[in-house]
Amino acid sequence: MVQKLEKRKLHKGMVPCIVQSETTGWGAPSFKKRSELEESPYLRDDRLVIKHPLTVIKEPLVETTAITAEVQMPPSDLAENFGKLLEAAEEADVTFEVEGEIFPAHKIVLAARSPVFKAELYGLMRGKWGQNITVEDMQPTVFKALLHFIYTDLLPSMGRLDDEEKKEMVRHLLVAADRYAMERMKMMWEDILCKTLDVQTVAATSALADQHHCSRLKDACAEFIMSSNRLDAVLASQGYVHLKKSCPSASVNILERIMKRLKF
Repeated sequence: MVQKLEKRKLHKGMVPCIVQSETTGWGAPSFKKRSELEESPYLRDDRLVIKHPLTVIKEPLVETTAITAEVQMPPSDLAENFGKLLEAAEEADVTFEVEGEIFPAHKIVLAARSPVFKAELYGLMRGKWGQNITVEDMQPTVFKALLHFIYTDLLPSMGRLDDEEKKEMVRHLLVAADRYAMERMKMMWEDILCKTLDVQTVAATSALADQHHCSRLKDACAEFIMSSNRLDAVLASQGYVHLKKSCPSASVNILERIMKRLKF
């Protein structure tokens, strides 16, 4: 037989009590004492059933969208600014004369970019050159392009190298880069020449590569001559005939490199 327990309110709150997540504890000081609870008829078999209404209030979730503002960084204007410095010749402290044409420049910029210019302008040779330097064996357009690269690290626009005059200019620029130890500029012109070889000029280009220690260009010339049975055409070209007359040793070197490759 199940004994029915008497229902009785032990505590009645007057106002709702809101429990916050940060709250460490709460209660009512007038709640029934433990001693009274243990002696009361509501405790049976160490069990006490307490019924208490509880309302859980869910706050609406606020969707937050992370806004990432992309900052459009402007491109570097270093080359442009140094190009303007060269063009305006502002505070220039040295001048170069090339076939009567004058080029003002800044010694510190030249020295920072070229070890040859550094030796000429700040080394033991500076007393010999002074502030006005005459450049021999170079065309004004070539020296201008050299200065342009020194200040901007950019090659001048050459367009399509579809005529011999432009290819000859590229060869002159490679020589200028080698003369002033501008290795990056030299490699860039070397790469252009490797991609624009032809039967008429490959012999002269190979001799140029040998003279200025461009090993990659020498290999490209040899590969070009050996491929597609071009050897007879190259040996019969005006470029090779002229090279054989003007510089016999260069033509011999070309043939020796080709013969070595053929053996392999």
